[in-house]
Amino acid sequence: MKQSTYHELNPLVRLKELDLLAPELMARMIKAEDLTEVEVLFRGTIYGEFLSDDFYESFEEALGTAQDNLLAELVKIIPDPNVIWIYTMRFTFHNLKALIKADLLDKNFDELYIYDGFYSLEQIKTAIRTGQASGLPDILLDSIREVREHFEESNSLQGIDIILDRKFLYCQRKIADTINEPELTQEVISFIDFTNILMTARGIKQKRSRNFMSTALSSQGSIPKEELLDCVEVGLEKLISYLRTTTYNEIIEPIIEDNTIDLSQLERLCDDYLTSFYETAQTQAFGPLPVLALLNAKAIETKNLRLIITGKRVGLTDDQIRERMRETYGT
Repeated sequence: MKQSTYHELNPLVRLKELDLLAPELMARMIKAEDLTEVEVLFRGTIYGEFLSDDFYESFEEALGTAQDNLLAELVKIIPDPNVIWIYTMRFTFHNLKALIKADLLDKNFDELYIYDGFYSLEQIKTAIRTGQASGLPDILLDSIREVREHFEESNSLQGIDIILDRKFLYCQRKIADTINEPELTQEVISFIDFTNILMTARGIKQKRSRNFMSTALSSQGSIPKEELLDCVEVGLEKLISYLRTTTYNEIIEPIIEDNTIDLSQLERLCDDYLTSFYETAQTQAFGPLPVLALLNAKAIETKNLRLIITGKRVGLTDDQIRERMRETYGT
C-alpha cells in the first residue's frame, strides 16, 4: 500500500494525540493523597463523561468506552484495515478464548467480550457454533477447528490457551509481513521474542517439560525456538546466560539479580521496548506508524491509569506505583 494514502488519516491522528493525558497530569495523580483526589483529576479528562457516580465501579468501563470510540473512528477511515487489526488482534484472540470455553462448557461469558473494531460478539459465537465463516478470516476459523479437535481428544481447557496464543503470534507475523513496514515487522518480531522469553522463564519456574514448552513457544521470532527449549531442560541460569548473548542483553540485564529474572519487570520492559519502536512515528507524515503509535500510546495510558487507580485503592506507595508505570513514546 502506498504511504501517500495515509495523508488524510495522519492529521486526524495528530489531533487525537492531543487527547492523550500529559505526563504532568499523571504525576499529579500519583502524588494524590487518596482515591478521591485521583477521581477529581480523572473526571476532568476525556474519560470523565463516561463515568457514573460510583468512580471505582465505572472507571474500567470509561477506559473501555473511550478505546472503543477511538477504534470505531479509525476503522472507518484507515486505508488498510490490517494496520488496526494487528494491534487489536490481541482482543480478537482473547474473545476466541473466552467464547470457545463458554461454548464447550455451556456457559455464558459474553461479558468478557472486548471490541476489536472488526468482529462482533455474534459473529464470533456463530463461527464457534457452526464452524462457518460468518465474516471471520480463515486463520481464525482454522484456530477454532484446531481447538475443537484438541478438546475432543484431551478434554483439556489449558490446551485452548496454548493453541490460541501460538496462533496469535503466527497471525501477528503474517499480517506484519503483509503490511511490509520494516519498523512494524521488527516490532512484531521483538514482541514475539519477548513473549517467548517470558514463557520460557515461567516454564522453567513451573518445571514444565521440553515437550510442553515446544507446543507453547512460537517459531515466528528472531530467537531460535530450539535454543530456548535447550534452556528449559537445564534451568533459569542457562536461560540468563543465553539471553546475555542476544540483542536483548542490555535491555534485560537490569532485572537480573542472583541468577534470576523479575518476571513482572520483564513485562514492563517489554512494553517500554516496544513503545520505543513508535518514536519514529512522531516525525512521519505518511505511512501506518503514526496510527499504530496512537493505539499503543492509548493502551499504555490505560494501563498506567488502571495502575494508579488500583494502586491508590490498595495502598501502594508513590514509588511502588512509579516503578510499575509504563513509558509512553515522546515522554
